[in-house]
Amino acid sequence: MEIGKVPETVLKRAVFQQIRTKREEILTGPGVGEDCAIMQLGPDEVFVLSTDPITGTDKDMGTLAVQITANDLASAGAEPVGMLLTVLLPPSADEEMIRRLMGEVECACEKLHIQVMGGHTEVTAVVNQPVISVTGVGKAKKGRQVTTGGAHVGDDVIVTKWIGIEGTSIIAKEKEEELLRHFPAELVAEAEGLSRFLSVVPEAMIAVENGVTAMHDVTEGGIYGALWELAEASGVGLAVEKEKIPLRRETEELCKYFHLDPYRLISSGSMLMTAPDGHRLVEALKRAGIAASVVGRCVAGEAKTVQNGAGTIALGRPETDELYKIVTVQNSTK
Repeated sequence: MEIGKVPETVLKRAVFQQIRTKREEILTGPGVGEDCAIMQLGPDEVFVLSTDPITGTDKDMGTLAVQITANDLASAGAEPVGMLLTVLLPPSADEEMIRRLMGEVECACEKLHIQVMGGHTEVTAVVNQPVISVTGVGKAKKGRQVTTGGAHVGDDVIVTKWIGIEGTSIIAKEKEEELLRHFPAELVAEAEGLSRFLSVVPEAMIAVENGVTAMHDVTEGGIYGALWELAEASGVGLAVEKEKIPLRRETEELCKYFHLDPYRLISSGSMLMTAPDGHRLVEALKRAGIAASVVGRCVAGEAKTVQNGAGTIALGRPETDELYKIVTVQNSTK
């Protein structure tokens, strides 16, 4: 199989069809596009859980591990509370590497008021660079949780901040020396600094108070992959205008240089949302200093299309995200 997400058809056959044991406490289980499980423990509150590995880069791994998991929890309308970490290290690791990773983790946790609840740390020859897997735990009031599959026909489609900012930041940090030979230092520095926008926790909390019906963190597969997953989970079609999808100049420049598609670039930090009145939600986000744009609407049927000046793009199942082509594949051949 190709590096990246396991194809949807394989997921359905080899994973979902094997999961048959059910419990009544589990309100939301595994499904296409769903990043979180939701479990009810009391009459008024639910626990929301998510798990994710960080494998694409060893730069700022601790920060990314916390932020990406917190983003998944936030996309379900939950307040992130705690995290369990599994850290797998190659034999070349030393104490300084571990100290740096955990320092990054704690710094990110402090900003989001999240506690590391426990975990496991191991040196193993199975990996050739550090791997961090995080299980996040959040909480939400019963009835206030949000799923990827909550969109309805007629809802507006909203994208927060800009697509591709995670991939842009990672590429800029991994390829800094090469990029500085071709681009102004200011552009490279700004591309690296886009990591400051990776948390979607603030916009998720605002969205829950302003009529959001579905949320999905834009990660592997980029905005095209996220659009497909949200539509599949919700059972709706999509009509999106490409020119309305927000894109930073730094992302455009780096993607053009490395022959990447910015619309398929890994995009943590950007949240895909739907709401009956998307413009009202966008205004609420902008009042909080968070950029957002209405990019289309949910429609009846199964068609998922992006309209641009050259015609119509029919979205397909998410492909391997573009980040791996420049970071993972090239790094593995060093």
